[in-house]
Amino acid sequence: MKKDKSSRRDFLSKTALGTSGLVLGLSANSAARVSDNSVEEIEKDGELSMRSDGTYETVPLAKNSVNLSVIQSRVRAVDAKNPKPGIKANLSHMIKLIDKAFFYGSRPDILFFHEFPITGWSPWNRKEILNFAIEIPGEETELIAKKAKEYGCYIVFGSYARDKNWKNHILSITTIIDNTGKIIAKHWKARNIKGVFPNFELFTTTIYDVLDRYVEMYGIDEVIPVTRTPYGNIATSSVQREPELFRAFAMKGTEIMLRTASGGFTPLDVWSTAFYDGMYTALCNNAYSPENPGFFDDAGSGGSVIYEPGGRALAEANTKFETKVSARIPIANYRNRNRQPTVHMELYQQIFEKYKSPYAPNLFTNYQPKDLQDSKRYLNDKTRWKRK
Repeated sequence: MKKDKSSRRDFLSKTALGTSGLVLGLSANSAARVSDNSVEEIEKDGELSMRSDGTYETVPLAKNSVNLSVIQSRVRAVDAKNPKPGIKANLSHMIKLIDKAFFYGSRPDILFFHEFPITGWSPWNRKEILNFAIEIPGEETELIAKKAKEYGCYIVFGSYARDKNWKNHILSITTIIDNTGKIIAKHWKARNIKGVFPNFELFTTTIYDVLDRYVEMYGIDEVIPVTRTPYGNIATSSVQREPELFRAFAMKGTEIMLRTASGGFTPLDVWSTAFYDGMYTALCNNAYSPENPGFFDDAGSGGSVIYEPGGRALAEANTKFETKVSARIPIANYRNRNRQPTVHMELYQQIFEKYKSPYAPNLFTNYQPKDLQDSKRYLNDKTRWKRK
């Protein structure tokens, strides 16, 4: 069904750009139903798949409990001048880690990697990244999908990606492949932090950076996307230190929140997602990474963890080296008692509506910075906040 773009713009101007819409959990234009343990999308004509009675949308569960495994793996940047050997080596290493995850011990139902297992990270420019960013689907996802089908598990991982519908944009996408080898979700990063780095700004395109066009293309429900699967309602994020974002995910019915980090994170930030929002929350960080150009081997490594609702650590990496961190989630029992988080929005909704973030959305719609320094220059005079 063709969507009314003008009405969506009206909706955005009243909600998303006023911030309260994001706090309340703007998200997909589709819900999901299950058929033969696969996920099918149901068009909802631009609506939010969100309820107002404390419950949330689900699909039937395939198991009463699921085993989640976090793979704390190395990060190694490819050579931008000759990226193919590095991509091949990183992908081969990732495949070996998938095999190792099933070699001994409990068999994962969900296998979760960090945001850069295939390309690594380095202060590349736009032209360099566009030369090696993966396509989804593509050769890399096909190999990973074969492993997902072979072992009958979900595999979740992040990567720089390019998309023919977003020419010249570099996307940071977390992909979910189901146990049949089907790509069931491509979650964009919600936003990048701006105004905190002294000499540069990130230039990957996030949802916030092209918000209006993103909603026109994918619907309002995909702003805060929750993927409803037979293993639970899954959401992913590589955003740090924005509790309102994760509260929105919880309101949308997220049961398992998979968060990625590279180069370090704040444990309290991740713990609070489980404690305040009542979601099973996993954090996948990079491991000790020798031969990663430009970085010390142990830069920001270790600490991958799985928390239960309430904040108790179910499993945690006690090493900075590569390892598997696993925990069993009693998803059926959890779902029976879980509800949306309790929020007295009427007390402070007007404050959220009046608040303006320092940088407006849509700043990368018409201009995509060439590199980190160009992004700093471009954004330098775009702040809506007064400078001291």
